[in-house]
Amino acid sequence: MPSDEEVVQTAAEAAEGYIFSRVKQSDVKDLDVAVSFEDGVLTVDVYLNAPEADVEADELADEAARVGQEAVDDLFATEE
Repeated sequence: MPSDEEVVQTAAEAAEGYIFSRVKQSDVKDLDVAVSFEDGVLTVDVYLNAPEADVEADELADEAARVGQEAVDDLFATEE
């Protein structure tokens, strides 16, 4: 079973990686990836401010949060 720290790190890295796979780092004014894993409940919140990027920031942030959650699902699946 992965540690809580490993779960949080996996989700955060996946969400951030997804963002930067879609927009250039120089286009991002502000990015906040907040992940918590308490009592078996994972929460991934992503805030993105990228006014120079040609993307819908809220949609991209929501998708990044989903990618973070899926990465944790994969982490648990490989631990079984």
